[in-house]
Amino acid sequence: MKRTALAAAAVGLATAASMVLASPTAYAAPPGAGKEDSGARAAADPASLAAAVADKAVSSGLDKLAKGPDEAYSRVSVTRGTSDMYFVGYERSYKGLPVVGGDAVVVTDSAGHVRDTVAAGPSAQDVRTTAAISAERATEVAKTRLSRVDDSAAPRLVVLTWSGTPTLSWEAVVSGLVKGRPSIQHVFVDARTGKIADSYDLVREGSGNGYYYGQVTINTSGSGSSYSMTDTTRPGIQCGGQGGSAYTGTDDAWGNGSGTNLETGCVDALYSVQREWDMLRDWLGRNGINGSGRGFPARVGLADVNAYWNGSYTNFGHNQANTRQATNIDVVAHEFGHAIFQTTPGGAGSGNENGGINEGTGDIFGALTEHYANNPNDPPDYLVGEEVDLVGEGPIRNMYNPSALGDPNCYSSSIPSTEVHAAAGPLNHWFYLLAEGNNPGGGKPTSPICSGGPSSVTGVGVQKAGQIYLGALNRKTSSWRYTNARAASVAAAIELFGANSAECNTTKAAWSAVSVAAQSGEPACGTPGNDFSLSLNPSTGSAQPGQQVTTTVNTQTTSGSAQTVNLTASGQPSGVTASFSPSSVTSGNSATLTLSVGSSVAQGSYPITVTGAGSATHTAVYTLQVGTATRDFSISANPTSGTVQAGSSATTTIGTTTTAGTAQAVNLAASGLPTGASAAFNPASVTSGGSSTLTISTAPTTPAGSYTVTVTGTGVTATHTTTYALTVQGTSGGRTFTNGTDYTINDFSTIQSPITSTATGTAVSPVKLSVTIAHTCAEDLDIRLRGPNGTWYSVDSSGGTSCTSYGTRTYSVPVSQQAAGTWVLEVTDDYFLDTGRLDTWSITL
Repeated sequence: MKRTALAAAAVGLATAASMVLASPTAYAAPPGAGKEDSGARAAADPASLAAAVADKAVSSGLDKLAKGPDEAYSRVSVTRGTSDMYFVGYERSYKGLPVVGGDAVVVTDSAGHVRDTVAAGPSAQDVRTTAAISAERATEVAKTRLSRVDDSAAPRLVVLTWSGTPTLSWEAVVSGLVKGRPSIQHVFVDARTGKIADSYDLVREGSGNGYYYGQVTINTSGSGSSYSMTDTTRPGIQCGGQGGSAYTGTDDAWGNGSGTNLETGCVDALYSVQREWDMLRDWLGRNGINGSGRGFPARVGLADVNAYWNGSYTNFGHNQANTRQATNIDVVAHEFGHAIFQTTPGGAGSGNENGGINEGTGDIFGALTEHYANNPNDPPDYLVGEEVDLVGEGPIRNMYNPSALGDPNCYSSSIPSTEVHAAAGPLNHWFYLLAEGNNPGGGKPTSPICSGGPSSVTGVGVQKAGQIYLGALNRKTSSWRYTNARAASVAAAIELFGANSAECNTTKAAWSAVSVAAQSGEPACGTPGNDFSLSLNPSTGSAQPGQQVTTTVNTQTTSGSAQTVNLTASGQPSGVTASFSPSSVTSGNSATLTLSVGSSVAQGSYPITVTGAGSATHTAVYTLQVGTATRDFSISANPTSGTVQAGSSATTTIGTTTTAGTAQAVNLAASGLPTGASAAFNPASVTSGGSSTLTISTAPTTPAGSYTVTVTGTGVTATHTTTYALTVQGTSGGRTFTNGTDYTINDFSTIQSPITSTATGTAVSPVKLSVTIAHTCAEDLDIRLRGPNGTWYSVDSSGGTSCTSYGTRTYSVPVSQQAAGTWVLEVTDDYFLDTGRLDTWSITL
């Protein structure tokens, strides 16, 4: 199996004669979408399955997800990582108030197993929710963080847990200048004392003819005599001046190669962020800058020796000599690296140590992008900003030896009080050791090892190092510190490469080499152990005094072999007894927990911890309501049914109502979908009394029939369901045609499969394709469609640095011709080692 020659591709970009972007003759999945996103999903839609499994873990209070009776988790994101892992993010609330520092992540695999849980902050118990100072006063206090205030937003009342002690606070957002530099600060003002409890700043400093990279090909948009520096294939990416609008022109040739020309600066900026986007897709499996297929704008012309990310866009100034713009790859990728840090779970936290990890993250993505681009005008290295020469002293940071530029190589107790760019030193040093080792040879620099570290470290390569670090970021919480980054990266290495891998051992060794020690509970390298997970169904229940209530305790084998799990319960009040039948199970099986409530047990809500003990110990929490429920909700669908043609979507409004007590967070999930259909809720979580729009999308190949889709609302105190009757009709008018003949796909060969259409009139553009191929490396395949008039359309292009199975995928292909005649699907295998078979394909005209 051969992959795209990245170096050769980069050289080709750098030496292209001019930048000319023709309008594509057919649709291909945008670079950030990832090929898996364009495929029809099976009934067990992986993202929906991940959300449902994670919701169950949250509802069960699995391990680190235990919460107090007045707390609730709301699902905010589902992100796909490498190796078919999913990272489901949650935010916590207390009595309806957001808990800042109460975020959590549940890691699941595509089989529906919970692989890990991470939660930030202590439980918010006994916090008074009435503020002693006004919102107006809090805003005035927050403004003192700025030397000039340009804008402020109405503050919100939150529970802040970053200090370790939950504190009722006003969160005010103020923007303006600090010492002449832009600043957008989230300031937390203690709602009792009026003093500033914490804060963080969203601003992180840090074919066209470009200054750094010469003649390059960049993706823009437009036609005829109207063009724009807007990349429509990478949504959200554009470049322009300080006004925020993208540069436009009468042709598709940009810049003049001058270091002081701002359009030239945009050429370099677009080239750089487009390489970063492609690196994220091809090397790390991330969908765009934000993980959901989108990016952010770039601006040039900042009148400052600086560059920054402000939470919404990147902004680039110039070097001190004002001879060039700060738009070389590692600076551009660094600033967009802050966007990646902010859009992974946990967002941007507070404190210098967290800020140092944020800065190091930018440097890491700069180095990764430089290595991916492999441009001869800027050879990959581990120096930051050497090309722009920002202040006339060469690079601004050194990743293989941070101390060479005055930054610490090693972690110490002084890091939390170290300036954020310097506090990045240990992370940068760790990444170099992980990628290259301390003595890599081949002309690469040696790297020192801190006192007490291993005698040597052998690197795993920059791509694997990037995969491990992004895997760690996907476990990030807002309270991240260096010890958390170590534990998360070790877990990611095990997840990606196995516990008995060199990558696992090197990840640990590299951290030890920068004096970040292992903490209690860190996963171990070596022969993979047996492990299991635990969940409760339901996780809440009620009983009157003198009655019983039951729940099912489910276990799953998540790694290794099945094992015996002994079950116990604790935390039940006096008069409540717990019994399990059976009292131990083999993981993969279930038991029934019966809670018997004595006649003298007082009315109230009681959390009961269920513990499963085997080679590891896991816990879940069951909430027992004795007497009349004090909090509950209901759920409904409106309309309750819908009919769609295969390939179309149906929507319904999922409403919730608070039926007892106060409102609570309700996480929504759908099951019972037909083959090829997927479900999306907007939003994915509501506060009872609110509503969400459910969109059920079907594929052209979804079988006709009637289906009952179950919508589950998982709340703090209860779980309720409602149903939606979905009817799928076959495509009408005889405009879908199929060829089910098998065609063998050999290495370096091309097959063609014809379909004869009898549909009348013009083909409805875009035509819909559904293609099923049994092939272990979709990245080997180049797919085209030929219409009856002989025009060829690109459907999917080969290329990539890793392999994914093809399966069934759908495409929308813009065409302009008649529907009747012979349509031909052509599949070419461009590489060796992986062969396969075209099973079937259909076209809807």
